Amino acid sequence: MTTELVHATAENAALKGLYPFLHGTRQDATLLDAALLESVRQKAQDSVATKRQFFECNSGAVVAVAHALADVYRNDGRLYSMGNGGSSCDAAHIAVEFLHPVTTGRPALTAVNLVADTAMMTAVGNDLGIAHIFVRQVIAQARRGDALIGISTSGNSENLMAAFTKAREMGVVTIGLSGHDGGRMAQRGALDHCLVVQSDSIHRIQETHVAIYHILWDLVHTLLADARGKLGGSHT
Repeated sequence: MTTELVHATAENAALKGLYPFLHGTRQDATLLDAALLESVRQKAQDSVATKRQFFECNSGAVVAVAHALADVYRNDGRLYSMGNGGSSCDAAHIAVEFLHPVTTGRPALTAVNLVADTAMMTAVGNDLGIAHIFVRQVIAQARRGDALIGISTSGNSENLMAAFTKAREMGVVTIGLSGHDGGRMAQRGALDHCLVVQSDSIHRIQETHVAIYHILWDLVHTLLADARGKLGGSHT
């Protein structure tokens, strides 16, 4: 038997084990549950390890971002958030965390989800292209001293980079959450702050992003504790 035939036979056997219904048989229920339980254990372990590794290496950078955001709010600024796909859900989550604090006694802080206005996004996307859907909003709404946070697992989203570039020109603090090697968002001088989750798994990256912005929210409120009652004014 040739080497190629051996490899093909082994591959077919593996596929048959994974997808027996394609070959007219069914998986053994007990063995399947055991495999699923092991998959749960491994994925949970990997999720915890990814978070641990990120925070062990980047806690100082997280604190620096918290200080930057606290300064924005001390000076009556706003936070804007953006992202695509699953990261658009993170953008919405970030905005609601700051707008609707779940801890008693913490003030609502102005945050605007740039993914929320579907009419505007589809209008700009249709007329100018999806690369412009965030930058047009930044031009119209953001002011010097505000902050813009963008989430991208690859760090290469064109529409985020366009908005970040314009925001920096306008004097807006730019903050990125990315993954893998950080992509364009992590390149020198691209953003003021970029927190990179170095993982090849999109799911593990996204799970760590959630932990990052929950912690940022808590740190910002801790830094603003002495300013309670003086926040959330007009944006003129």
